[in-house]
Amino acid sequence: MRMGTDTVLMTARDDERLAVLAKALGHPARLKILMLLARTPGCIGGDIVEAVGLAQSTVSEHLRILKAAGVIEGQIDPPRICYALAPGALAPLAALIETLDAAASDTACCVTPDQD
Repeated sequence: MRMGTDTVLMTARDDERLAVLAKALGHPARLKILMLLARTPGCIGGDIVEAVGLAQSTVSEHLRILKAAGVIEGQIDPPRICYALAPGALAPLAALIETLDAAASDTACCVTPDQD
């Protein structure tokens, strides 16, 4: 994928990857988990359950979704699993958002009717 403020060339695979990332971020509990991991890297699963305030099985499912999307990594240290944000995992999504934001600020392509 090559992205810049004036060019976006994406393959179907890039589209799918970005959709998976966006979907993984599409739940408030998963956002809460990511913010927790940003503040406390190397968080233990049990600590995440306590901080999020949801059932262990629910948190485990959210962690599974985030891990499958490549947003977080889990390192097994029996009997615990230590979670952290995956370095650079959100960079493609951030680049797409930057590109879309730059395109949205360019009003030369369309005229928006005045709303009185």
